[in-house]
Amino acid sequence: MSMHRSAISDKLSQPPEWKLVNNTVVKISDVAVYEFAMGDVDDPDLYAAEPLYKWQQSEAGKWVMDHAIETPYWQRVTDPYSFGYRYRVVARLREQDQTYWTLKWQKS
Repeated sequence: MSMHRSAISDKLSQPPEWKLVNNTVVKISDVAVYEFAMGDVDDPDLYAAEPLYKWQQSEAGKWVMDHAIETPYWQRVTDPYSFGYRYRVVARLREQDQTYWTLKWQKS
């Protein structure tokens, strides 16, 4: 998984695009596939490494890594409610893969 800080990863976000694959139009867009909160710590990226790695080794993480169009990346933002941080893993997926991921792993 590509590791990027928040300021850099904001530039990585791309608008949805449509491509012609085997005479079929396919929509490709960014999806937040994993999120977690981190308390106020000295080095949040160091503490975030374990949950990111565990997610990447999970069934959902392995599936996303295999089906993502580009290497997924993470974003870190300051959480004003807890004075900590929120991390988000973003993957670029085809529309049918987004549907599968949503039905199987997305929490409501």
